[in-house]
Amino acid sequence: MKLTGRVLWLTDDPDTVRNQLAGEGAAPAADAPLHYGVNTDAMISGAACTLGYTGEILGPYFLENFKEAVQKDSVRQGGFQVMVGGDAYGSGSSREVAVVAHQGAGIELVVAKSFQRIFQENMVYSGLPFTTDFSVLERLQKGEDVDLAALADELPPFFRAVAGNGGLMRYGTRLLAGEVTPSYDLERRARPMNCVEKIIAQRTFRAPGEATGIGSVAPGDQVLCEAGFRGMHEYTAGMVMHLYASEWGDTPVTRPAEVAAFEDHFVLLSHETVPLKVKGQRLAPAMALTEEMVEACDKNGIRLHGPGRPLPPGVCHRVVVEEYGLPGTIIVLTDSHTPTAGVLNSFAFGVGSTAMAFALRTGLIPVTVPKTVRVEVTGDAQGILSPKDLILHLIGDPYFREEHWRESPTDTCVVEFAGPGLDQWNVDELSVLTNMTVEGGLMTGIVAPCKPVRDFLVAHRPGTNIDSLLVEPDPGAHYVKTIQVDLADVPLTVATPGDSRNRAPLAEHGAVDVHNVVIASCTGGSLADLRAAAEVLKGPRGEAGGAGHRDPVLGPGGQGRRGRGPARAVPQPGLRGDPARLRLLHRERARDPQRRRDHRLHHQPELRSSDGRPRPGLPGLARGRGGLRGDRQAHRPARALTCRHALLNSR
Repeated sequence: MKLTGRVLWLTDDPDTVRNQLAGEGAAPAADAPLHYGVNTDAMISGAACTLGYTGEILGPYFLENFKEAVQKDSVRQGGFQVMVGGDAYGSGSSREVAVVAHQGAGIELVVAKSFQRIFQENMVYSGLPFTTDFSVLERLQKGEDVDLAALADELPPFFRAVAGNGGLMRYGTRLLAGEVTPSYDLERRARPMNCVEKIIAQRTFRAPGEATGIGSVAPGDQVLCEAGFRGMHEYTAGMVMHLYASEWGDTPVTRPAEVAAFEDHFVLLSHETVPLKVKGQRLAPAMALTEEMVEACDKNGIRLHGPGRPLPPGVCHRVVVEEYGLPGTIIVLTDSHTPTAGVLNSFAFGVGSTAMAFALRTGLIPVTVPKTVRVEVTGDAQGILSPKDLILHLIGDPYFREEHWRESPTDTCVVEFAGPGLDQWNVDELSVLTNMTVEGGLMTGIVAPCKPVRDFLVAHRPGTNIDSLLVEPDPGAHYVKTIQVDLADVPLTVATPGDSRNRAPLAEHGAVDVHNVVIASCTGGSLADLRAAAEVLKGPRGEAGGAGHRDPVLGPGGQGRRGRGPARAVPQPGLRGDPARLRLLHRERARDPQRRRDHRLHHQPELRSSDGRPRPGLPGLARGRGGLRGDRQAHRPARALTCRHALLNSR
């Protein structure tokens, strides 16, 4: 590759980005701060994702509205060839269309200080060259012809094998035909392993028709593992099945009984609170994507969840916890919040569309063995501190925020949660810990066997020998770090806009006016969440604030088991409760709702009127999925915006 186009530096300064797009001035200085955690939702918005999944469709929308500096199609029309970012490039959702959007916009190389796992894997599988070596950029700028294919030589063995065989899909075909063999040693000696390492070793593929399992694995190893439950939703299923059919035609899906599809992202798009402009732009293509998924399920015998579908509706990763997940198995979904199921002592993580298509055909999933941090929880939450306080406190620590665990570009990391402090929370509450590991740039989290998890599995998986599946760490297992957490030392914590790692103690924030209340999925739509919200919201209705009073928007994450619909736990709500009572009910975290609304208007301009102000009756979150990070508003966990913390401080 010779540099015939331009280089776009995604700096922290919006004006610098804007000037580059306008062709004004020289390139930013080498020491200019680069944007931390360029998010996949910023690379390609949820609105654009409804339009399709090809580069031709998505290229014009690449980075649209990023820092309010990028206009539609300005990257492609600007002739940019190389993208440069900072640390944690590709944070956020598992959407592989973020990579496709790069390619559709003409980007041939991505250079960044570090990459997030799912995005990096998606680049490998989609054939988008990348590097953390900034000297490559310098060589291009000096006029050198750089062999981008050679960048794959610096990758671990499996990634090299995929690149050398023409991509993951063709590699899968050759693997099934016996034309390629695993790129890892099958005769590994046993050694003490932690929970995740034991699951990976037990499930490692050896050869077609042979039982899985090798003696041990270690961080950095790349292996193929038997995938257990696999799932996709309407944002991704069309692309998954298109990739599948392109390589394997009508070949049946492997173990379809362990696969499900979920209509959970678009179900509220037709709701009356959604602005007509949004419906006009998104409803028809969203329904077309949904129909692609339904047809694929009918054709391939895949079970389907959704309103009016054969199986009950619910958010995919919550339904997996309620109905499907088993300890000791590997669970993959095309959703970044798949780690939710790690609460069940499973190894659960999100994957892109190509990896899911590969898993549907081969029954296998590529795994880079992660480093593991053990977090041992002790102390008493006193009925006040919540798992969300704990996980926000953890991922905002410099060790996680600055990725001190990382030694190489392809390193990944998980958290193993353990300790007697976990026993005071139920599985709904504990699932927040694993769900939000991805907010800290981690691969996933796993909960070591504990009483709440065992009790939940016994009650919800009748007829299953749970004790035979639960995985305990071995004595002497290796961890890159062990963190002892006494809950007495964890403050009530809130996530501030931009990134969940930008957390702060609640005590640092004063009174907050409440404008909208959203109680929704991810970490806010379980039965436990809605019961907690009911305790707050059943109080007397308060005086309307300056922005007017609005009833809460409810988005249950699942149906509950055996007809225990969680919405029944919520009474006719009021916006406020008794402050004296609320001081005793601090289980939920909260955020500044005004700043949240500002972020929402920033990233969803269709919600602004022509003069830039919010449209009257701005809905909470019409899709039932809330925002925790400012640049992921369509795909983030949502508690009640006011919840208990903010209600305490409301006037």
